[in-house]
Amino acid sequence: MELGFWKKIKKPVMVIAPMSGVTDEPFRLMFLKYGKPSAFWTEFVSADGLFSRGRAYCLGVLKHSPKERPIVAQIFGSDPVNFEKTASLISELGFDGIDINMGCPDNGIEKQGAGSALIKNPALAVEIIRATKLGAGKIPVSVKTRIGYSKNEISEWLPAILKEEIAVLTVHFRTRDDLYYKPANWELAKEVVKLRDKYSPKTLILGNGDVKSLVEAKKLIKENGLDGVMIGRAVVGNPWFFAKKLPTLKTRLEAIIKHAEIFDDFHKEEINNKKYYKKFVSIRKHFHHYSKGFVGARELRDQLMKVKSTKETKEVIKKFLKSL
Repeated sequence: MELGFWKKIKKPVMVIAPMSGVTDEPFRLMFLKYGKPSAFWTEFVSADGLFSRGRAYCLGVLKHSPKERPIVAQIFGSDPVNFEKTASLISELGFDGIDINMGCPDNGIEKQGAGSALIKNPALAVEIIRATKLGAGKIPVSVKTRIGYSKNEISEWLPAILKEEIAVLTVHFRTRDDLYYKPANWELAKEVVKLRDKYSPKTLILGNGDVKSLVEAKKLIKENGLDGVMIGRAVVGNPWFFAKKLPTLKTRLEAIIKHAEIFDDFHKEEINNKKYYKKFVSIRKHFHHYSKGFVGARELRDQLMKVKSTKETKEVIKKFLKSL
């Protein structure tokens, strides 16, 4: 078993869930400024896409800086051959680990036989893990999945993965059919830990689902004997999640400007054309999450959802701060 950096990582482990269209490099760099997790994950990338006409886009998603280390690249797909080639490429790109997505419930992903569709095909899942480990060399391989497809299947599904002696298993405590709406089944966490102890004692277990604060994360880890947690929606618009000190309102609003400035750094060549505006619109969702829970937040959000550039964003924020 290759544990790589996981062998030395400090516990409890606190990491950010990979979220497509959310956890890009500008988003991750915000956490370097305000409160770094134990490790970073990229957005997921198609193992097939890396060896097709979509290669340039996929490589763009995998862009990262040395400052983000340790960083894990997450991939999805259903072709073991491409997983082996992708793992080799990811190792060459300087990543510290590679994570296989076996839990995404998106219909488009499932139609490819990937994501949560692999829960219904354990034999292929095992083949994919073995191919990935073969290509990964010295970097550790991990898996993120769910407790089952339409019902709790941890006693049938998880042993198949654990027997492959992966470095980390992250379990989202919902089924595929639960999507993201029903409450996470954290009562199953202790049973997952027992399965780990039986089949792969060195594998780290991370829990995922509905974690809303650092205090709650630590409580869940302690109560269930987990090695750590992976946090999703609660970190969006909240780069202070892992910090011990809560931000002032001024700091929160200034962070919106900082996020926009980091975004501009990544799109310098497009700032004066239509591509820039189209991409800038994509980060306004972050502004929406930053501006919640204070007097005047709704009005501010309405204005931020109309800005077309970092310059306009600064004007809106500075005007609001002056009104306080």
